[in-house]
Amino acid sequence: MPVFDSYSREQLRQTYADAWRKHLAGSPLTALEAMITDVIGAHPEYETLVSDSDAATAFEPSSSTGENPFLHMGLHLAVREQASIDRPPGVRELLHLLQAGHNGVHGAEHALMEALGEALWEAQRSARPPDEGYYLALARRRLQR
Repeated sequence: MPVFDSYSREQLRQTYADAWRKHLAGSPLTALEAMITDVIGAHPEYETLVSDSDAATAFEPSSSTGENPFLHMGLHLAVREQASIDRPPGVRELLHLLQAGHNGVHGAEHALMEALGEALWEAQRSARPPDEGYYLALARRRLQR
């Protein structure tokens, strides 16, 4: 069962805020909290938001930009988890291959996140489960960019 399945949107956002607060205080972190704080640290533009738990839990994405920091950070966590267990098979190698053309790990994660987002959107649009082969094919196309 995935870690956040039973979390409400507010509980999930509170988890980000709590992990960041613990990080700033130098408190011990769980493995998940360490991953979350690493992602937040890679995105200093989100630090102010997650530093205020009330603002984090109340956040609504802008209709003009469509940007959702929590979705963005969640996709980072998803591709990191996928790479750590190599699921779908081959995603870990793709992440390593993407690093050269996408300015390191962070850029490679963004390339995978784009592919994952597109694969999830397509699955939702067609009312089918996500297709891992399609996702990997989309990710491989990003090797050419």
